[in-house]
Amino acid sequence: MTPKSKPASTSTLGVALSQLQKSYVESTPSSLLLIDSVLLFLIFSAVIQLLYCVLITSFPFNAFLGSFSLHIGQFVLLASLRSQVNPLNHGQFEFVSPERAFADFVFGSLVLHFFAFNFLG
Repeated sequence: MTPKSKPASTSTLGVALSQLQKSYVESTPSSLLLIDSVLLFLIFSAVIQLLYCVLITSFPFNAFLGSFSLHIGQFVLLASLRSQVNPLNHGQFEFVSPERAFADFVFGSLVLHFFAFNFLG
């Protein structure tokens, strides 16, 4: 009896995903890997909050809105920081140093958190 083999499409997809992950880890600087992991955490946390609000309760709705908008805003600020400190984008941000980009990120985060906490009451 011959063993069953996997369809070619699933094995090539697995190989392609494995090569993509290996290439990403090898060619991406560690600072961008850290930023990407925080971006994934923000997405995951926002999805969990949205599911909780939809499936269980949205009783303090202003708390949900404040927290969810804080996650989305922080994601946007962090994605902007990632694009500014990425060495491949140096031509687009040649007048912005990485230190300046980080200072802008911190200031934007402080303003965002101020408005979110103010919204919560």
